[in-house]
Amino acid sequence: MKLAMLLPPKFDERKWTLARQVGVNYAITKAMPSLSGRNAPYDLEALRAIRDEFKEAGFILYGLEGDQFDMSPIKLGLSSRDELIEKYHQMIRNMAQLEIPLLCYNFMASVGWYRTRIDIPERGGAITSEFDLEAIKDKLVPEEQRISEEKLWENLYYFLDAIVPVAEEEGIQLALHPDDPPISPFMGVGRILTSAASFDRLFDRYPSEVNGLAFCQATFKTMGEDVKAVSADWLERKRLFFLHLRDVKGDKNKFRETFHDNGPTPMVEMLQHYHAHGFEGPIRLDHAPSMYGEIQKDFSGGISVGYEILGKLFAVGYLKGICESCDIPLE
Repeated sequence: MKLAMLLPPKFDERKWTLARQVGVNYAITKAMPSLSGRNAPYDLEALRAIRDEFKEAGFILYGLEGDQFDMSPIKLGLSSRDELIEKYHQMIRNMAQLEIPLLCYNFMASVGWYRTRIDIPERGGAITSEFDLEAIKDKLVPEEQRISEEKLWENLYYFLDAIVPVAEEEGIQLALHPDDPPISPFMGVGRILTSAASFDRLFDRYPSEVNGLAFCQATFKTMGEDVKAVSADWLERKRLFFLHLRDVKGDKNKFRETFHDNGPTPMVEMLQHYHAHGFEGPIRLDHAPSMYGEIQKDFSGGISVGYEILGKLFAVGYLKGICESCDIPLE
């Protein structure tokens, strides 16, 4: 397995340095202009500059994650989507040219991953986030931002019809992330990637070897899925391209993030499971509580809540200890 961390696309001395000091070799980033200070990654030189900056700091930039530019027209099926899909094609070609093999994307329309509170006390006074459906049960996005599940499926098919052939040609893995939280409708917006069956539907329709998923272990847990059973199937079918590790307490209607060693998921057992099924791809430590001296940022998606560095450093040590004790190779 390849130990990876989601890091800002613009040099962050503290986060980048600490990540390297604890032995993280692979970087994943979200290269959208508001974070990078550069053009979106459909601009080859902008992406090259980001890749080179990571390289100079000792990282291999392994993948891009999230919306790298405004994907709303693609997800909502607006008139400008074909123009943006062409830019997506160019981004994939740029990634191939720069040897960045993984593209993690999502198809959450209008509302991305979401939490209702970011000030929940955790172990020792650490601060974490929570989702509570009751707190937003009456909240709706504007009418023009709403979409049905049926229409969203149509738009995802339209997108993948255009994208998969280019990804095949360039050898880029497309890792689709589940909806977080996996609830539909959500604020009046349909959500479609809320179960293991929804991913199997896509794998049946697009049997291409570049069509896979980002297995966010905690999201599938909140779906009520048997994470070991569904991941075993996808591992055997070579569909699991990217592994996200975090843990939560609760279910899809109400849950809170917790430390990687402090939740209900048997992390040692799961890592042994992934290894036994031959997973050798990137494993990224996902959301962690903010610890002493850190300020929990406002929730805005992207690299915000859950992405301070100390909780991640603890998670890296925890993961490395498990892997060493279980003879699991970790790059």
